Amino acid sequence: MICPKCNKEAPWVENKERYGRNFGKSFMCYLCKPCGTYVGCHNNTKNPLGTMADQETMEWRKKAHAVIDPLWKSGKMTRKEMYQMLQQKFGKEIHIGESDIDTCKHILSFLDESLTNKD
Repeated sequence: MICPKCNKEAPWVENKERYGRNFGKSFMCYLCKPCGTYVGCHNNTKNPLGTMADQETMEWRKKAHAVIDPLWKSGKMTRKEMYQMLQQKFGKEIHIGESDIDTCKHILSFLDESLTNKD
């Protein structure tokens, strides 16, 4: 994995390298220590959950998940329906773990408008 900020190799390490202790069942990640970019991995494999991101990008991804996840977890729609709606709106498959800051902002704006218009 190559860091998108410094173009150096980001080693595959336990997430305790970032957090001080391991978190979750899947605790392996790619981490560029100099830049702080990071991406977790599926089930302790070398398969990333998305793209490497810096702290600001991670915060925007968390904000997007904070709006999206309660909608499908509440049963108002399925997870599949949520992501199909985003795909229809943006004309491409959307994965929050691959989204940049601008995409997260657009997702939040779209959902805010959609939810406001339904009330």
